[in-house]
Amino acid sequence: MSEAGAGTRGRGPGRRPGPTETREKILAAARDLFAEKGYDGASLRAIARAAQVDPALVHHFFGNKEGVFVEAMRFPVDPSVLLPHIMSFPRDRIGEAMVRTFLQVWGDEDRRAPMLAMLRSAMTNERAVVLLREFVTSALFGRASQATEAAPLAIQAAAGQMIGLMILRYVLCVEPLASASEDELVELVAPTLQRYLAS
Repeated sequence: MSEAGAGTRGRGPGRRPGPTETREKILAAARDLFAEKGYDGASLRAIARAAQVDPALVHHFFGNKEGVFVEAMRFPVDPSVLLPHIMSFPRDRIGEAMVRTFLQVWGDEDRRAPMLAMLRSAMTNERAVVLLREFVTSALFGRASQATEAAPLAIQAAAGQMIGLMILRYVLCVEPLASASEDELVELVAPTLQRYLAS
């Protein structure tokens, strides 16, 4: 085959899309469905149908619906990675693990920025608040409750305390909280979270 023939082969209108193109097509379809139907209402099969791909391809690229959401909405935290990391700590140090993990995530400006953007959107847009609520309830709080065997109210109270702490530290930069060391905050806050999560 000539070099010219090799360079033009498969470029016709019927060519199969490459992996990157297929992946982006799935993400675009997922964003539209999440915006239209919310997290709970957008199934993997529906996303695959909207993207005109086999559902197995969605599994191949993203694993599950959480994976699609994390990528499509640029969510900075993947629950399937975050929670096993926290649960890898001994049970009597779960509170410490949660504080250190929150500090690690929020301390990273690249991950903090999209979280703040989502929180701002949720404060002003009803669709955004529904989408975010469904995701954190199902993918974060639901998983955490199963993993720790703590009551949903305890999980939400612990998360709420940490989110408030992170906003004071990294957004409002309130002193001396903003300058406190990680170990100081662990010593101060972890016992309370431990009581929530291990009771």
